[in-house]
Amino acid sequence: MGKAISKSGPVRALGAMSGTSLDGVDVAVLETDGQAIFGFGEVGYRAYSSEERAVLRAALGQWSGDAVTAAARVVEAAHVELMRDHLDVDLIGFHGQTVAHAPRLQGTLQVGDGSVLAEALGRPVVWDFRSDDVSMGGEGAPLAPFFHHACAQYIGATEPLCFLNLGGVGNLTYVDPRVARPEDAGALLAFDTGPANAPINDFLQARLGLQMDEGGKVASGGTVEHGALELFLAEPYFSRMPPKSLDRNDFPEMIGLVSELSDADATATLTAMCAAAVAQGMEHCPEPPKRLLVTGGGRHNPVLMEMLRVSLDCPVEPVEAVGLDGDMLEAQAFAYLAVRVARGLATSAPRTTGVRACVGGGILTVPDGWSMRAG
Repeated sequence: MGKAISKSGPVRALGAMSGTSLDGVDVAVLETDGQAIFGFGEVGYRAYSSEERAVLRAALGQWSGDAVTAAARVVEAAHVELMRDHLDVDLIGFHGQTVAHAPRLQGTLQVGDGSVLAEALGRPVVWDFRSDDVSMGGEGAPLAPFFHHACAQYIGATEPLCFLNLGGVGNLTYVDPRVARPEDAGALLAFDTGPANAPINDFLQARLGLQMDEGGKVASGGTVEHGALELFLAEPYFSRMPPKSLDRNDFPEMIGLVSELSDADATATLTAMCAAAVAQGMEHCPEPPKRLLVTGGGRHNPVLMEMLRVSLDCPVEPVEAVGLDGDMLEAQAFAYLAVRVARGLATSAPRTTGVRACVGGGILTVPDGWSMRAG
C-alpha cells in the first residue's frame, strides 16, 4: 500500500536552503498545515567544500551551459547526502541554488532538479518556487515573507515588526500580525534591501583568502570611508519603490569603491554599506515597526549589528530573542511554502514580490507509491 500526503491538517515537512553566501545547505523540519506553525523539528547542515564552492561560483550569472549543469549536480548531490538523514517527513521543500536572477529581463534560475531528489529520497518534493511568480510579473523574491507572517503569529506578536534576513543579499519583511492571512491587504511588505554578506565575503576571499569576516574582526579594526558610502547610496536601486529584488552580483562596483582602501577600512565600509541599505529600506515601512528581528549569517557580525542599532529607531535583535533559529529560518520557510504549494495556497502576493495577483509557485513531484489523500 502506497504512502500519501494528507490534504489537510498538520504534516511534517523538510525544507532546504542553499543561499547566495554559498556556504552550504541547511535543512529543517517544520510541522505545519501551511497556515499555522505547530512545531519545529530537527535541523541539519552540510558545508560546501572549497571545490564545490568553486563550481557554484563558476555558474553565477549563467543561464545555461556546462557550468550550470555542473553546479546543478553539486547541489543535487549535497542535498541528497544531507537529506538522507532527515527522512521522517511527509514532504520536502527544495529551493535549489540561485545562480542567476534578472526577473525584468530573463527570469530567475535555481539549479537543482526536484525530480532527482524525489527519486533518490522516495519523498514528494516541491521545487522551482520562483518561476511562476516571475511569469506573472513578480520579482520572484523574496519568498520567505509568508513564513515570516506565520512566525509573527507563532510568537504572539500583536504590533507591526520587521524580519531582516542578512544572507548574501539583505531582504526585509514588514509584518502586521493583526492581519489574519499573509495574502490579505496590509499583512506584508517585502523587498531586497541591498547587498549584504556577499560583497564582504567576496572581498575577503580575494584579499585575504577568508570565507567571511568572522565575528566582525576585520571590520572592527577599520574606519568607514564615507565618500564611498555616499556613492553607493546614490545607486538608483535605493530610490525604487518596493517590491524589488536583487541578484547576488547586482552591485559589482562596490568592490571598486573600496579597492584603494586597506583591508580593514574596506571591510568596515562594505559592512556600513549593508547597514545603510537596510536603513534606507526601513523608510518604506507603512508604519514604524516595534522591533527588527535579524536572521541569517549577518546577525553573527557584531559590527554590522551595532551599525544597524545606531542607524535605526527601533530595537534590533537576533531572532533568537523570540525563540526562533536564525540559522534555519530560510530552510524552515521552504518547508512551510512546500506545504502551501501542495495544498494549493498562495506563496507570494503583490506586496511581497510585485506579482500581479497572489500566486502559489512551485512544482510538486510525487514519486511512485505516493498520492494525495483527504483528511
